[in-house]
Formats: sequence, C-alpha cells, structure tokens
Amino acid sequence: MAEETQKPETAPQVEVVVPEAEKEASTPVKAVVEAEKAVENEAVDSEKIIEQPSFKEETNVVSELPEFQRKAIEELKKLIQDACAKHEFSYPPAPSSPTPVVKEEEKTEEVVVVEEEKKEEEQTPAAEVAPAPTSVVATEPPVATTEVEQTPPPIVETKAEEVAPAPAATEIPVTVAAEADESQEKTVETIKETIVEEITPPTVEEVTPPNVEVVTAPVEPEEVSIWGIPLLADERTDVILLKFLRARDFKVKEAFTMIRNTVRWRKEFDVDNLLEEDLGNEEYSKVLFTHGFDKEGRIVCYNVFGEFQNKELYQNTFSDAEKRKKFLKWLIQFLEKIIRDLDFSPKGINSIVLVNDLKNSPGYGKRDVSKIIDKFLVILQDNYPEFVARQLCINSSWWYVAYYWIYLNVFTPRSKSKFVFASPSKTPETLFKYIAPEHVPVQYGGHSKIGENEFSPADPVTEVIIKPGTKHPIEFAFSEATELVWELRVIGWDVNYGAEFLPEKEGGYTLNISKPKKIALSTDEPVISDTFKVTEAGKVVITIDNQSSKKKKLLYRSKVKVSE
Repeated sequence: MAEETQKPETAPQVEVVVPEAEKEASTPVKAVVEAEKAVENEAVDSEKIIEQPSFKEETNVVSELPEFQRKAIEELKKLIQDACAKHEFSYPPAPSSPTPVVKEEEKTEEVVVVEEEKKEEEQTPAAEVAPAPTSVVATEPPVATTEVEQTPPPIVETKAEEVAPAPAATEIPVTVAAEADESQEKTVETIKETIVEEITPPTVEEVTPPNVEVVTAPVEPEEVSIWGIPLLADERTDVILLKFLRARDFKVKEAFTMIRNTVRWRKEFDVDNLLEEDLGNEEYSKVLFTHGFDKEGRIVCYNVFGEFQNKELYQNTFSDAEKRKKFLKWLIQFLEKIIRDLDFSPKGINSIVLVNDLKNSPGYGKRDVSKIIDKFLVILQDNYPEFVARQLCINSSWWYVAYYWIYLNVFTPRSKSKFVFASPSKTPETLFKYIAPEHVPVQYGGHSKIGENEFSPADPVTEVIIKPGTKHPIEFAFSEATELVWELRVIGWDVNYGAEFLPEKEGGYTLNISKPKKIALSTDEPVISDTFKVTEAGKVVITIDNQSSKKKKLLYRSKVKVSE
C-alpha cells in the first residue's frame, strides 16, 4: 500500500515538472545566446583595437573629452581633495586595531559566561528543590479531592500532608530531572542573551574613531605637487590626472591609489632633492642620452645598453651594491630632468619617444644589468604613467622580437601598440618613419652629428627613392661666385657616387669634384660631406647610380655660402 500511495503522488509531480522545466530551459538558452553574442561583440571590439597600426595620443583638452572621462576627472579631483584634507599623501592611513578590541571583547565575554555559569550552578539546587512541592501539588489534586469526600475535613488535611510525601518520593527524581533540563536550557538561553547583550553595544568602536580623527585630523589641507606642478592648482592638473586615469582605464579609485602611491614613493625616494644631487660619472651618458625630436616635437631618448660590453664601464657601474644604487638614482634623475622640460598645458607636448638599441645588449650572463633595468622599468611603470608615447626597439634580432612579442601579450592593446621592433637592416627606415633624418644620429642612419657646425637640425633633409638599375642626378645651378656645401648618404649604399661642375659658358671645361666610385655596404653607414667653390656661372651635378637589384633611399641636404 505504501508503494501504491507513492506512485500516484510521484506521477502528478512528473507531469507538473516537465512543462515547467521546458519553460525554464528556454530562458537559459536565450541567456546563452545573448552571452555568446556579447562575447562575439567584445571579440570584434578587441580585434579592432589590436588591428590598429600604431598608437595615437588623445587630446588633453577637457572640453574635447567624452563625458565619462570628464566625470572621471571630477571624481578623481574630489578624492584628491579629501585625501589632502586627511594628509593621506604624507603618511599611510593610521592602521585600524580591530584585533585587540576583539580580543578584549572575547575576554569579557568569557568572563561573563564563566560568572553566569557560576551563578547558575549556585542557583540550580534551589531551583530543583523549590519546584518539587509545586509539581506534586499540581499532579495530585484529583487524589486529594477524592479522599476529602470520604474522610472528615480535619483528618483529610493531616492525611494529605502525610500521604503526599509518599508518592512524591518516587516521582521527585523524574520531575526534578525534567525540570533540571529545563533549567539548563534556560541558563543556556540566559547565557546567550547576556553574551549578545555584551557584544552588541559597540561602545569601543563608536567612541575610538572620533577620538582618533579629532587627534590626528590636520588643521590645514596638505599641499601636494608632482614634477613641480601643484595638484588641483590649474589646468595642468587635468593633464597629469589624465595620465593616471588612462594608465588605469579610467577606473577612478585605481587611478587615485596610483597617484597616492606615486607621491609617497617620491617622498620616500626624495626625488625632488635628487635633481640637485651630483652623481658624476659622465660615462653614463653613453648609455642613456637624448638627441633631437620626433616629427611631433617630442624629445627622443636613446637607450644603448650595449655599451656595458665595455668591461671598465661595467665594473664602474655594477661591481657593488653602492654603485648599482647610484646608477639607478642616476636613471631616475635623468628621467626627472627630461620631464621638467615638458609642457603640461592641455595642448602642450608632455611625452617622449624611447629608442632602445638592442645591438650587443647584455645577455642573461650579466644579471646585474637586467636587475637594474627591471627595477627601473617597474619604477617607470608605477610612477611615470603615459610619458612614453612610443618605444622603438631597433637592431633587434629575430629571437629577441619573438621573445618580446610573447612577453608583450600581457600588456593591454594600448600599451602594446606603442612598441615597434626593427631588425638591423630596417632600423634607419623605421626611425625615419617617426623621426626626421636631420634629427637621427649618424650611427643610426641619420645626418645629425654632435658638435657639428656646418648643418643643424633646422636644415631639412631630402629623401629620394632610387629604383633598381637607375641613376638619380642632383643639380644645383649658380649664376655667380659662391660656395656649395652638401652631405648625403644612401641607406645600404652599394651604389656609385660622383660629383662634377658643368660651366655655363660654351667651351668651358667640366671639373670632376669627386670621381665616380663604388661605395659598398658599410656597417658604419658613412655620410659623405663635401664642398665646392663656384667661380663662374654653371651647375654642380651629383649623381647616384644604383646598379643593384634593390631600391635605395637617398638622403641629402645642402647649403650655399656667400664667398668673400
């Protein structure tokens, strides 16, 4: 029968559940489809970001920003104002002390519980004795009434008093045990109530924070500045805040934490006073230096860590901990001096281009170099956000590119788009894409020389592509006496070069300024510089003959001097 009663009960349950399950099943399917569509949309968006050919800096003018970015700036300013009022930039927030308070409460709770248990133990015997007669009276009234009807009243009272204890002797243990259990339950409940009552009043937590705030609250807000610019002072603040917001994808709280940690690190490292410190060692300038500007007007900084192949320089930099620390401080000082020359106005140039020359870079055998570089990169990433607009890694081998391409997968698409890698043969071409040849050092295929007087970065360089098997003449015509100065180079050379003067007067003689000669491929990539004094009307013709099967890039510039 039990089975028969269960069958009809389960059957209707199955009939009811099936349609509900079908209805519920339809909603998850819709949810899955919607989720898949969302994932596809996100994938498409990410592909668009990854497919971007290069990084492009956004505007720093607040009025031109999207609304959510403007709101983020205002929220970040409010957090900074509150932090300045509490002096959170000068010292870490006071550590809360919940653990000792909890321990004291736990001790007081334990004492209260012990005291309550003692009181209950003292009260339990009385509680056991007192209820006994009441329980007997409560259980025996019918017997007493029957006896009263059969016996006279005076005898009934005496007999009731005498008879009552007899059955009570047998029933007392049972009733007392039951009542003891009840009393124990009551004592447990009272103990719990007392514990709750002791825990609930948060007198310590409510009283101490106001006292702490009153004692430590500063009278005046803290003044905070970064890179010599006071925060919240003028429109330059917006540019600085945008750097931190962009580094944290406009997550306001994370950007605020980054700013606070940066200010604290600068105070701990004493960065402002580091600018005036004399760290000496001019050899460091061979490793890290600035040279020229890119096509957007940014300062170009070159890292040439291959210089550490020089054993003497390596020993003078990494032989002990003190020297390593000094070099790290010099790197920070170098970066700080560059930043102080930037323009933090909304339309100013406030970023740099970093060129990393990987030729002969120290390998894993020289761990001291890699450790210092890693420390500097961490400092750069944590405390100097959005200062590097582009990183050009030149003279990089294929394995280096492969390794770093895998390593760069951990970066965001924004950060990854700033990196450009170029092999030794593509280094000049890659640099010229972002930096004009007149600003590129000679050792990297450009025309810029340190200490050169004849030409300056203000003198533009002309670029010409020479097709395979063709000649390209460069002509300069003159009608009076003067002096012509020029310099040129061909990327990859392997061409013939010659220069001559053709007089305008009929019957005049052609002068060979430079006889045609073959200039082979050279690792030094030399720049040919020459001059010619014109004494009569005519023209100077410079010829580049490309007899190779590859196109060549010609770079040249000239200047005319008035002859005395």
